[in-house]
Amino acid sequence: MKKMAIIVLLLYLFIPQISAEDGSRLWLQNKSKGTETLSIAKQELKQSWKGKAVEFQLINDFENDAFKIIGNAKKIKIIASSDIALLYGVYHLLGLQQTGKITNDLNINEYPHCQYRILNHWDNLDGSIERGYAGKSLWKWDELPHKISPRYAEYARANASIGINGTVLNNVNASPQILQTEMLQKVKALADVFRPYGIKVYLSVNFSSPAIIGNLKTSDPLDKEVQQWWKNKTDEIYRLIPDFGGFLVKANSEGQPGPQDFGRTHADGANLLADALRPHNGIVMWRAFVYASNGDDRAKQAYTEFTPLDGRFRDNVILQIKNGPIDFQPREPYHPLFGAMPQTAVMPEFQITQEYLGSSNHLVFLATMWREFFESVNFQSFKAIAGVANTGNDTNWCGHPFSQANWYAFGRLAWNPRLLPETIADEWLRMTFSNDSAFVDPVKTMMLDSWETAVNYMTPLGLHHLFAYDHHYGPEPWCDVPDARADWLPKYYHRADNQGIGFDRTSNGSDAVSQYPSPLREKWNHPSDCPEKYLLWFHHLPWDYPMKSGRILWDELCYKYDGSVKQVREFQGIWDKQESRVDAERFRLVQSKLEIQAHDAVWWKDACLLYFQTFSQLPISSGNF
Repeated sequence: MKKMAIIVLLLYLFIPQISAEDGSRLWLQNKSKGTETLSIAKQELKQSWKGKAVEFQLINDFENDAFKIIGNAKKIKIIASSDIALLYGVYHLLGLQQTGKITNDLNINEYPHCQYRILNHWDNLDGSIERGYAGKSLWKWDELPHKISPRYAEYARANASIGINGTVLNNVNASPQILQTEMLQKVKALADVFRPYGIKVYLSVNFSSPAIIGNLKTSDPLDKEVQQWWKNKTDEIYRLIPDFGGFLVKANSEGQPGPQDFGRTHADGANLLADALRPHNGIVMWRAFVYASNGDDRAKQAYTEFTPLDGRFRDNVILQIKNGPIDFQPREPYHPLFGAMPQTAVMPEFQITQEYLGSSNHLVFLATMWREFFESVNFQSFKAIAGVANTGNDTNWCGHPFSQANWYAFGRLAWNPRLLPETIADEWLRMTFSNDSAFVDPVKTMMLDSWETAVNYMTPLGLHHLFAYDHHYGPEPWCDVPDARADWLPKYYHRADNQGIGFDRTSNGSDAVSQYPSPLREKWNHPSDCPEKYLLWFHHLPWDYPMKSGRILWDELCYKYDGSVKQVREFQGIWDKQESRVDAERFRLVQSKLEIQAHDAVWWKDACLLYFQTFSQLPISSGNF
């Protein structure tokens, strides 16, 4: 067995204390320099490690990206089959140090559950970010390839520290211009920075690119000239970027072009690109976010459109499916496509940026949402996972200091979907703020309660899409935009009337429930058996419907809205008590964000209850239940 070992000398270095903290260092406490992976790993240890000697050992037959850390009283050894995996091991070891979990007897085995752990950036070429709440894009296209921002390496470093190994640089509503040779030179410059950190670049592509920038008469996927154009363009990319990852595609969705424009299927379109990528070992991530204004329940349409295509996709195509069947709502049941296409590779798409969860103003820890998803599906077959990034050029990267936790949580769960939210929150708090249990324990509780709280002041009991038209920030359940599609408006979803509220997706309604396997379809089909968190997702029920609490439905809605407002105020109290334990800059920023969140929670409560009261004709309960 061939081995290579590199010894790093015993180091006693201490992290310098600073008087101010602007959040730019994320959960990483030191700035690393280096151009190659092993030199980066050694530099990370040199600048941050305070313990005994560390030895690297490369073993050829070790699993890709996996690493092992073993230690005794004299030294620690990190074992892996690649320099990238050794770097992952270094970051893991430093994380143990930051969280106070280094012992004399270490025996840690780590391996990623998913092969592809990818951020999706919805960044546009003009520097704007669709659903971005932390400033402009990190990518300075006007400066590339000649000027390289130092933030590119810091971005790569942060991702490598949590095992993320891919990034889609541009918006799924893609401009064809990203495939112009001039732009590809800029993409190459980013790929060169990211490579030592184990991160591959991917691009979102516009399906009409052959006609728009290739001057062909068509973009029909079965046209020979179109097939040759994609082959030539793909070959050009790989000449510039030999480790290019592949393409992400949004097609025939919300006005984006696709194969259906030519009478072809999603499989025809995906396979066109897959064939061009296959010689280079690239992949196609084909999004399943499709729906048409055809009168059918929007929650059903992706399942209806894609399940007939099972088994017709190339083996280097992965169907990318949002976690729920509507659109990144505060809470949704899992998407019924998961488990419905056994002959097709599928991957979940999460949204890290909080489009429907208060943008960068609300503290909402999303690991609890994602954990609920993983508990609902069979994730064993997933070989990829995507997260819509929440990064921007703000100093602290994500706008809200606690929004950084969602970036961190995505990476940790992509590596290991079995991790518990409390474990992730504990790690992040200790690495980002403090190991002081007087800080960690109450703030961790706040984080773990935050998602359920947000659901309850926005869309309790299975309500969904009550948001203001277009920007999706505040409540507007009454919204009525002339000439707008019905399924872009809240009334389509809540269906409140004098009889009751909720969307009937039972076998007597849209029958969306039948897209789920037994016994779920039977359980969710009956309101008495349906979990109350999904109740109004699947059922239209009278205002006086009896709930498990003994309250009627209307009073339960009042209870949820009122209780969540009180909960946010409790969050404010928890945070206010931490002033002596947190640097002043981040303390004040979180405090001000919680003030906004408390105001918004009241806004949501009042707007929704006052509007729904016009139908229920019942008094708004005071909250003294």
